[in-house]
Amino acid sequence: MNWPHPANLGYAIRRKLADLGHGARMLLRLLSLTASSFRRFGLIRDQVHFLGSYSLAIIAVSGLFVGFVLGLQGYYTLQRYGASEALGVVVALSLVRELGPVVTALLFAGRAGTSLTAEIGLMKAGEQLSAMEMMAVDPVGRVLAPRFWGGVIAMPLLAAVFSAVGIIGGWVVGVVLIGVDPGAFWGQMQGGVDVWRDVGNGVIKSLVFGVSVTFIALLEGFEAQPTPEGVSRATTRTVVVASLTVLGLDFILTALMFSI
Repeated sequence: MNWPHPANLGYAIRRKLADLGHGARMLLRLLSLTASSFRRFGLIRDQVHFLGSYSLAIIAVSGLFVGFVLGLQGYYTLQRYGASEALGVVVALSLVRELGPVVTALLFAGRAGTSLTAEIGLMKAGEQLSAMEMMAVDPVGRVLAPRFWGGVIAMPLLAAVFSAVGIIGGWVVGVVLIGVDPGAFWGQMQGGVDVWRDVGNGVIKSLVFGVSVTFIALLEGFEAQPTPEGVSRATTRTVVVASLTVLGLDFILTALMFSI
């Protein structure tokens, strides 16, 4: 087996540490521009519309079919134990705790994250960002910060839509098609879902995922090579890195939230 040379291994580790440091500095810079970004809320509003409204269709359709599947699988599993009336709480907890935030973040990375990376990368390739610097306009504050906060705001809203539509999908399959008692479906859900522990933790997850996915998309676009090949590679990296980050953060957040 050919082991990597220690010098090459050390160089690779140093490069990764330098990239992490650069990313941390960029995130702190974006956070430091929060006040100035919200003073120009129209820019953030436009980005919420661009990132949220244009992702709404795929989020809603995906949530509906996920709810269908949860209704079917949940019913057949609970029926074995004579607990089919608990279908509502199973569907709701599965969506608000896990599937809503996670699947929304993965879809958001594939739809809005790639769009952000390609947009910023093309602006860099067209030297629009350099032109802003020549005119004493900070491209981070003018271009990146509104898109960052637009993604952070849009993600929890999309996750709420996903969970709500998914619950409706579970109701359609469980109550309308299979025949579960509607009173038991909604009553078990209301009694078994805690607003702060379940819904609140799901909102916190979606906020964390919104920060992570949007920041990764912006950073990849901002650091992309100003060539068509560089922009395409950055777009691919956005999907891969953002998806793995979401799954890793989901495990960490779940372990912290539900073990306390």
